[in-house]
Amino acid sequence: MPDPEIRPSDSTARFPPERRGLTAIDGALALLAILLIVQMWLLTATLESWLAGHHGVALPGVLISGALALAVLGLYRFIHGVDREVRRR
Repeated sequence: MPDPEIRPSDSTARFPPERRGLTAIDGALALLAILLIVQMWLLTATLESWLAGHHGVALPGVLISGALALAVLGLYRFIHGVDREVRRR
């Protein structure tokens, strides 16, 4: 006999799919903002080092910035997909 305290329908009743989708979008947008701030800082530091004559930091800075850009693009696609799914319901 299942435990009466644990009812799977309670969690779905308290948090409808629209609200869960919005929570996922909120979290992804917060992470997106952090990634963009880190990317701007990285590009600024890399450019400053390049202009100071430290040319060895340019390639790693560009590669890491590209990886951050791909992560931002992936988060954007995730947000777009969740939003489309929530609007469909």
